[in-house]
Amino acid sequence: MASREGKRHHHHHHNLVPLAALISREMKSEKMEKPTVRCGYAAQSRKGEDYFLMKTDCQRVPGNPSTTFSAFAIFDGHNGNAAAIFTRENLLNHVLGAIPRDLGRDEWLQALPRALVAGFVKTDKEFQSRGETSGTTATFVIVDGWTVTVASVGDSRCILDTQGGVSTLTVDHRLEENVEERERVTASGGEVGRLSIVGGAEIGPLRCWPGGLCLSRSIGDMDVGEFIVPIPYVKQVKLSSAGGRLVIASDGIWDALSSEMAAKSCRGLPAELAAKQVVKEALRTRGLKDDTTCIVVDIIPPDNSAQPSTPPKKQNKFRALLFRKKSRDSVNKLSKKLSAVGIVEELFEEGSAMLAERLGNDDSMGQSTSGLFMCAVCQVDLAPSEGISVHAGSIFSTSAKPWQGPFLCAGCRNKKDAMEGKRPSGVKVA
Repeated sequence: MASREGKRHHHHHHNLVPLAALISREMKSEKMEKPTVRCGYAAQSRKGEDYFLMKTDCQRVPGNPSTTFSAFAIFDGHNGNAAAIFTRENLLNHVLGAIPRDLGRDEWLQALPRALVAGFVKTDKEFQSRGETSGTTATFVIVDGWTVTVASVGDSRCILDTQGGVSTLTVDHRLEENVEERERVTASGGEVGRLSIVGGAEIGPLRCWPGGLCLSRSIGDMDVGEFIVPIPYVKQVKLSSAGGRLVIASDGIWDALSSEMAAKSCRGLPAELAAKQVVKEALRTRGLKDDTTCIVVDIIPPDNSAQPSTPPKKQNKFRALLFRKKSRDSVNKLSKKLSAVGIVEELFEEGSAMLAERLGNDDSMGQSTSGLFMCAVCQVDLAPSEGISVHAGSIFSTSAKPWQGPFLCAGCRNKKDAMEGKRPSGVKVA
C-alpha cells in the first residue's frame, strides 16, 4: 500500500491505553468530528471565462446526512468558456464515480487522490471528444470534516491560512515558473518558447507549441499537444481542531497578490466579506486585467463559530513546523499533540504526470460490481480480453507484472500514450 499510494503516511497503534482514557478520547474526537463550514465568493468578470462551484451538501452515502462533505472549485477558462462550463458540470460526478462503493469514511478519503486523477482525465477525454477547442484550469477542493483534499491543473491556486501560518496546497502549472513541467513537456515532444514579434524580439511568458499555451496542464485544449495533461497535482491535509481558512482563486488574484498578502488582507472577516476583500485588494493593486474570482472557505471548530483565535505566545516555536510529515509508525498520540498546537498534518501529496504512477498497482481496483473488469479512468466495463494494464509496455512502470490492474480501455490507453508523448496527438482540429 505505502509504495503504491504516493506519499501516503500510515499509523499503527502500539500503545495500550486504559479503557476510560480511550472512551474519553473517543468522545473528544466525536465532538471534534465535524467542524462548521462557512463559505463565500466574489468575482469580477472581464472576459466571462471564470466559473466556480460551491456545494456544501454533497453526501458520500446518498440519503445519509452524517456523510456530508463539501466541494469547491475554480475553473479559469481560456480560448472560450466551453471547457470551464463542461468541467463545472461534470468533474465532481466523474470523481465520485471513480470511488469504489460502500467505503467507510477513512477508506473513502484514502481512495480520493486516485479518484481525483481518474475524474480529471475522464472529464478531459470526454470534453475533447466533443471537438471544441477551449481549455480551463481546475482547482478542486473537497472538505470532509478536518480533512482537506485539493487537486489542481493550471494556475488557480488554493492556499490555507491557519494558526501556523500560510501555506499553498497547489502547484502552479505555468511553463514560465515550473522547471520540472518545462522539462516534462520538452521530453514529450513539445516545444517551449516565447512569442516572437516582428524583428525577432521575444515577448511575454514561456509558451508551449503547438498551441501557444502558458500552462503545462489543463482540461480541454485539444488544439495544443497532448503533453498538456489533465493529470492533477493532489495534496491531502488534516487541520488541527483550531480549524483554518482556505482561499481558492483564479490567477486574476495571484498575479496581483502573494499568498501571504491575500490571506492577510481578509483576516478577521467572515467568508463572504473576506472573498470580496481579496478581490478588492487585487483590483486595487493591479486593476481589472483578467477575470478575477475568489472563494473563501472557513473550517470552524464546532464549539466556537468565531474566527480561529491566535495561539498563545508560548506556541510560537511551533510556527515553523507547518507541515510535519508523519513517520510510518507514528501513533495517534502524535496526531492529537499536533492538533493541540495547531499543526497541519500532511496525509498525501503527489504530482507526477505518469498515469501508471498515479493509479498504482492494484488487483481489486479493476473489479466492477458486475464482475467484469472496469476501466480505471472512465469506468466503462471491459471484457477480460480488452483491458490493457496501465503498466503494459511502460518503461516507467513500477510493476513487474503488466497483467496487474488497474486496467484501461483502448481509448484511455491511447490517451495515456499520447500524454506521455508516445504517439502523435489524436484529434486534429480544423
